[in-house]
Formats: sequence, structure tokens, C-alpha cells
Amino acid sequence: MDDLIGLIPAAGKGLRLGLPYPKELYPIIRDNRYKPIAQYILENLTAAGITDIVFVINETKHQLIGYFGNGSRFDCHISYVVQENRENNDQSTSPGLAHALDTAYHLTHGKTVCFGMPDTIMNPPDVFTNLMESHNPDTALTLGLFQTDRPEKLGMVQFDEQNQVQRIVDKPAQTDLLYAWGCMTWSAVFTEHLHICLHERGVTDFAVVMNMAIKNGMHVQGVPIQDGSYIDLGTYEDIMELERQHRAL
Repeated sequence: MDDLIGLIPAAGKGLRLGLPYPKELYPIIRDNRYKPIAQYILENLTAAGITDIVFVINETKHQLIGYFGNGSRFDCHISYVVQENRENNDQSTSPGLAHALDTAYHLTHGKTVCFGMPDTIMNPPDVFTNLMESHNPDTALTLGLFQTDRPEKLGMVQFDEQNQVQRIVDKPAQTDLLYAWGCMTWSAVFTEHLHICLHERGVTDFAVVMNMAIKNGMHVQGVPIQDGSYIDLGTYEDIMELERQHRAL
């Protein structure tokens, strides 16, 4: 579909892992073959028929470009947008997720966006198909929801019996909420909302941006992914835990 675009923010510095290459290229072994982490989200997107995909990167991610190239090996078209960090005096940090997503505004403007993180592994592989089947023109934002026992690391979601999202609680130390958002699909109205929040209201926290959308009356819905799994590999400890689990099989 011409109005669909995939969005993968990969502009983080990844310094905590101490790798000589971008963390998005950390090799994960599955089915007796190695695959870099970021290839999983790319394949989630292409499994849903999304062929135009944007990576948001920083100026050091040459190896990521070298691996994924123009996307032809993955049956898609890949573009790269550089998120600059010149306004941030601390060059070890990035301006944040909301800024990274908005950096691709000139490409995502007016389109339906499917977004996922490059250091996660989600199942089922066609998770974005599930989201798009529930997403409709009246919906601003559709969240793919996964059960988790690590709420302190994720964006937890409160929703009602009709799956209408009522609130996002980002990385709570304690909570009764069971589901976290792992990926999402949004309409052009949310792209504009995000852009306005950043450039006119000075809001940079993505959870706050989503909660403002809910407060403003936008339709935000959740799609619980039944029998799904979501693995966040954002830290060295997460990766080592995954390796230990694999060796135990």
C-alpha cells in the first residue's frame, strides 16, 4: 500500500553495551543461524506487506547502512534519516524517542506509520498484520500489547474492556498493569500531533505525547497479542539473559 511506511528508530548511542559496532547489529542465534537484532523488526514489517521502511540513525551508524543497504535483500526499500544531536550538550545521549520519530516527519507526513524498536524480538512474526486489521481511519493510534513481568522497563498500558487505551504509565516501579506496548500503528493525525508537541509545545517525552493524544480525545486503542512474546534487548544484561535461555534449551 502506498500510504504505509515502516519506521525504525536506531539513533541511540548504545554505549552501555561497549560494542565495536551498532547494538542493532548484535547477532542473535535462532534456528541454527545468526541474525542481527534489528533484522527481526524489519522482517515483522515486511511480513505485513510494508515495503517502504525508514531507519532513523545517528552519524555513526555506517555499519548498519552497510548491512541493510537499500533493502533489496529484504524485499523492501530502505531509506535512512539522520537524527542530529547538536542541541544536546551531552553527546553521549540522544534527544529521545519522540524526537527520533519526528525526524522522519518529511517521509511519514500524511501516511499510516508502523513503528517498532530495533532491539526487540516480537512474535508472532506478522504482528503488524494484527494491528492493521484493527486499525481504521477513525483511530489515531493502535498499540500492540504484550504481557510482561518487567513493567519497570516498559511502557505499561491501562485499557478498558473495549480495548480503548486510557493511560500510558512509563516504566513504573510498581503497578497492577499487565500489558506493555511493544509496537504500534498510527494515522496521519498522530504524526501531526507528535510534530506539534515537539515543535510548538516543547513536549519531548513520548509517553506524555501519547497521553496528551488520549486527553485531547483521539481514539487510541490496544490490541492484546494473544500467545505473543516480546523480548527487549536494550541492555547487556538482557542480551546475556537471552543467551543463557538459549543455552538451556
